[in-house]
Amino acid sequence: MDGRENPLGEYLKDRRTKLDPVALGFSMVRRRTPGLRREEVAQRANVSATWYTWLEQGRGGAPSADVLDRLARALLLTDAEREHMFLLALGRLPEVSYKPVDGITPRLQRILDSLCYSPAFVRTSTWDIVGWNKAASVVFGDFGELDSSQRNILRRFFMNPQIQSIQADWEHVAHSIVAAFRADIARTGATNEVKQLINELCRSSSEFNSLWQKHDILANGDCIKRLHHPVVGSLTLDYSSFSVDGRPDLALVIYNPATREDEGLIHSLFEKKSKGRGSKSKI
Repeated sequence: MDGRENPLGEYLKDRRTKLDPVALGFSMVRRRTPGLRREEVAQRANVSATWYTWLEQGRGGAPSADVLDRLARALLLTDAEREHMFLLALGRLPEVSYKPVDGITPRLQRILDSLCYSPAFVRTSTWDIVGWNKAASVVFGDFGELDSSQRNILRRFFMNPQIQSIQADWEHVAHSIVAAFRADIARTGATNEVKQLINELCRSSSEFNSLWQKHDILANGDCIKRLHHPVVGSLTLDYSSFSVDGRPDLALVIYNPATREDEGLIHSLFEKKSKGRGSKSKI
């Protein structure tokens, strides 16, 4: 078969020829070509050598997602290379898998810091805040002063009366948060990781328990957020959420001031903070 008609086979062949057999525990005896042999890739992926040979040759049906994952590990593919292999084999990206996150990269932090008067943070698929900028600390309260367990958006929203009191439309926002949270944990396979959090919220908040039982699903995209801020009063922000490139289990959340007046209010919060009269709110 022409290699152009079998892009998956060509890709697999290319990846295996770039691996070091010795580093992976194979002998260099009687090797005429670089990289791993087909049967060695099959051994590492726990598949039939004959089947793997057919796959490279473009014979047989499409492999399953499970087999592709095993091949990705066998060939030491990066996340981007794994995604490319799925696109070639199945015409779609692999399902997102949950990964615990302790922090964010310096590059992503620089992006947050470049948003001077737009509060922004990065949250995980379990809605833990793992990175934020100065504007977020000024408007929403200093996340750095909180224990990591208290940086969860659901805990803050449903278990902190002060946060509830500043929401202009608390019931609508609460419904949207729970529905988007349910969609996120299902999409990223994090359902088991949040069982304890969900049980805690159901016990502590009748509002959350009621909303959770509805099983509603909602995409978390763009909207308007209106706050009764304890220091500057009415504050309107344009809310946008974006997946982080290469990490679809992370979301970059940005609150842009809706008007020049709102930007001025955020600027005044910076001034108050610099003079030692900053907001102590924990929005």
